[in-house]
Amino acid sequence: MRRRKQHPVGAGKLMGMLLLLFLVLNSGWTAYAQQRTINGVVTSATDQSPLVGVTVRVKGGSEGTSTDQNGRFSLQAATGDVLQFTYIAFLQEDVKVGNSSNLQVVMRTDSRSMDEVVVVGFGTARKSEITAASTSIKAEDFRSSAARNAMDLLQGKVAGLQVSRGASNPNTGVGIQLRGATSVSGTNSPLVIIDNIPGGNLDLLQQADIESITVLKDGSAAAIYGTQANGGVILVTTKKGTAGKTRLDYSTYVNRDYLARRLDFMDADEYRQKIAEGLISDVNDRGASVDALDELLNKDNFSQYHTLAISGGGENNNFRASTYYRDLQSVARENGRTEYGVRANFNGKSFEDRLTTQVDFVTNFNNANLLAGGDMYGGGGWEWAYTRNPTLPLKNEDGTWYYEPTSTNEVARLSEEHYRRQQQTTTLSGTVGYEIIKDLKFNVFGSVQRNSWVDGSYASAASESSVENSVGALGRATQSSRLEFKYAFEPTISFNRVVNDVHSVNAVAGYSYRYEVNQNFNATNRGFPNDVFEENNLNAGNQLVAGRAEMGSYKNDNKIIGFLGRLIYSYDGKYTIQGTYRRDGSSRFGANNKWGNFGSVGAAWNLTSEDFMQNLTFVNDLKLRASYGITGNQDIPNYRSLVTLGTGNNYIYPDGIWRQTYGPTTNPNPNLKWETKHEYNIGVDFSVMNGRLGGAIDMYRRVTKDLLGTYTSQQPSLIMNSIFTNVGQMSSKGVEVTLNAVPVKNENVTWSIDFIGSTNRNRMDRFSDDVYKASFRDFAGIGGSGALGDAIRTFEGNSVGDFYGKRFAGFTEEGKWLFYKRDGSAVSFDQINDSRVDIANNDLTVIGNAMPKYFLSLTNTVKYKNFDVRVFFRGKFGYDILNTTQLSYGNQVSLPNNLINDAFTKHADLKDTYMYSDYYIESGSHVKLDEASLGYTFKINNERIRNFRVYVTGTNLALFTKYSGNDPDLVKDYGLDPGVDGRDRFPTTRSFLVGLNIGF
Repeated sequence: MRRRKQHPVGAGKLMGMLLLLFLVLNSGWTAYAQQRTINGVVTSATDQSPLVGVTVRVKGGSEGTSTDQNGRFSLQAATGDVLQFTYIAFLQEDVKVGNSSNLQVVMRTDSRSMDEVVVVGFGTARKSEITAASTSIKAEDFRSSAARNAMDLLQGKVAGLQVSRGASNPNTGVGIQLRGATSVSGTNSPLVIIDNIPGGNLDLLQQADIESITVLKDGSAAAIYGTQANGGVILVTTKKGTAGKTRLDYSTYVNRDYLARRLDFMDADEYRQKIAEGLISDVNDRGASVDALDELLNKDNFSQYHTLAISGGGENNNFRASTYYRDLQSVARENGRTEYGVRANFNGKSFEDRLTTQVDFVTNFNNANLLAGGDMYGGGGWEWAYTRNPTLPLKNEDGTWYYEPTSTNEVARLSEEHYRRQQQTTTLSGTVGYEIIKDLKFNVFGSVQRNSWVDGSYASAASESSVENSVGALGRATQSSRLEFKYAFEPTISFNRVVNDVHSVNAVAGYSYRYEVNQNFNATNRGFPNDVFEENNLNAGNQLVAGRAEMGSYKNDNKIIGFLGRLIYSYDGKYTIQGTYRRDGSSRFGANNKWGNFGSVGAAWNLTSEDFMQNLTFVNDLKLRASYGITGNQDIPNYRSLVTLGTGNNYIYPDGIWRQTYGPTTNPNPNLKWETKHEYNIGVDFSVMNGRLGGAIDMYRRVTKDLLGTYTSQQPSLIMNSIFTNVGQMSSKGVEVTLNAVPVKNENVTWSIDFIGSTNRNRMDRFSDDVYKASFRDFAGIGGSGALGDAIRTFEGNSVGDFYGKRFAGFTEEGKWLFYKRDGSAVSFDQINDSRVDIANNDLTVIGNAMPKYFLSLTNTVKYKNFDVRVFFRGKFGYDILNTTQLSYGNQVSLPNNLINDAFTKHADLKDTYMYSDYYIESGSHVKLDEASLGYTFKINNERIRNFRVYVTGTNLALFTKYSGNDPDLVKDYGLDPGVDGRDRFPTTRSFLVGLNIGF
């Protein structure tokens, strides 16, 4: 090996180099070791409020302090030191001291902490005392997309909770179901309570105003709400003011939607190719080339949101007020929503803090364009756009609209009609509390909600309904109005005390009164001399005199009264027992069953408080719990237990006067009562390795008895041929898993993982009793061509959501259907016994199930210095979907109508009529990259600017599935009629958002 030649270094040069090195090291050490004053402010990531009493220490040193009432601190530290911030129920934050002497520290709540105080019905409790299954989601864990509804924020965030939206239509709501279906005719949705207001209006909630959402999942947690809680309870807590300097918070975003998934129907060129192949007669080439779907799209949609909040207060009072403006523009033309509103909260203390008051006022104004888009699962003209002949023109040569009697020109409808809603929703609520003696407090809560809207629609003289009107009545105008009031009055008395540091007692008792009344009016007229007045002068139409105008109205009400109580006792932080009782009365039920009793019991054992666990230092929290609860369901139409009257024919009396007759429309049922759900739950909450891994596992079984439904009645003695009564039983069971992990956490990088998983099995135990018999019920009409009936049949003892029909066995050489008989032989359709009544001998069977067996979601959050990245995956597995688009438009028998291209490839062998069978049942299993967000928080050394964050979010970015229809995630997967992918679905969209949050 050749050695490199060494060059000697002179002694003077060497000394100079050593001296220089010493000076550099010494200056660096001096800079590093020099102490200076570090100032800062610590705020909550949930609502940016200052945190009082946060412990601040220099890691490895003795220097320490705590934050004051404004969240501020000051201590001595050197560059390179690491400051540790710790606070009960919050995650520890480590911040390295840099060149700046002013720090802004944001702390996130620790959902795994047993010391965290969580919201429960009619009060709060420490998480360590909770014996039931509940999940609390803080604002920082919400989805960061443009939520059209507050429940969108929970999608994929709570194990066992299904939140489904039909599409990105801004005027549709959400479908919510918790732990499977619980009712046939009543609601399957949870009760939503907003700031103690039962049945709170979700239109009044804005994401920036929400502090937390708690989901009471099992019967024990929800039992205190009695007859309203069969579907579970969702408690929403909005942000309140805090003492300290007045703060301003401004948030905004802009959002665009893009078409993400389009069904593969023939375009004009492909249609003409089929004409050239002789599959379609050339008379069907009408000369145009029209993409009707494109004509229905608003490709320049642009949504925006702005909200400004001001908050502050002193030692004895605080306030928070916010205002917002939101303009949601849809990917569909003539489909949007503009909203603006105000929320205000005031909290005060007096008489040495013994008297407390809280007042909340919220109002919202909504102007909605409802003409296009359709409802949650259909409508809007999308099927027409896909299936019309793409060579048909939209207009005639003279510029007038082209109309045909077999369908509606949806593009013309968007130009010649309108349908608008003007809505205002207002809530006023207040609570007055007085501490009678220490820890014993009396509260009185009251609220009133007012919701009203006026709908107006008009079809011009050039509209299709005018041009094709058989009586020549040009123009059609409609106005309708609705007014709803909800009143609540709930006085309670509570006691919360720890005795001798061992016995903890948390008790509440109270009374609940709710009254609801709503009324509606509508009128329609036709035949207007011009289009000037539109729907604002109904009397100008000439069809009122001709007897072709329409008018209607109604008014109804209902009342609930309840007495409630709950006791939570905990001994030495180890053992907790809980009992709840509620007695409810409802005007909706029969004279013999106005009142019902509901209650629960639960127990919890905190193992980490036991002596034998003290050596297991890697286990931070471990709690076992078990509970049982009974809840009810009274969410049915009013007056179902009474005889109601309706109009009959008009008859001429001997005096020559025509008189209206009335007669009964329903049978009375004095024994009508609520459904009752009995639910068992066992669970474990845990946190290990200093909080690096934690979560909860729950197993449950619920049985709903006395199901409400309509059955055939005996005549005589009853007048009508049907009666609404209590018959049958439904059950479900499942497992829910929530895991939180922090694989990486150091000075610069934090990587956290949240995993949510659940499985549910829903079973219809029975439809019958000794009086009323029904071995099955049918749901989910298929619709379309062929009069194919219902897709789902639920039998006694079978799973909810079973598809029921023929089994596909292939095609004959002529392209005719072959199906399997009961004995396994393949025969033509005319040899199949497809009777839906002769169950014992027919050849039909269960051919799939529409209820997902597994729901999974995975959130990865990475924070690197000032950057934060969140990636959210969500999926459903183990279920089927009926693809009605393939059924109706994948069959060449429909020619010359437009078809999907699969009709000539995938279904090329089919030369027969429409048939419903498992041939069109497909797996709906899928995974989607549902949301990805990138944010940057600026560290501004300015006391005037508290926080400054910008972020970008993409939604519905990628879908992984074998399903060939619409987005399977948008197909209904709850209730008793799931799994049918409609032909008229709002198209799937992908959205991109840019947002800004700034606090002063």
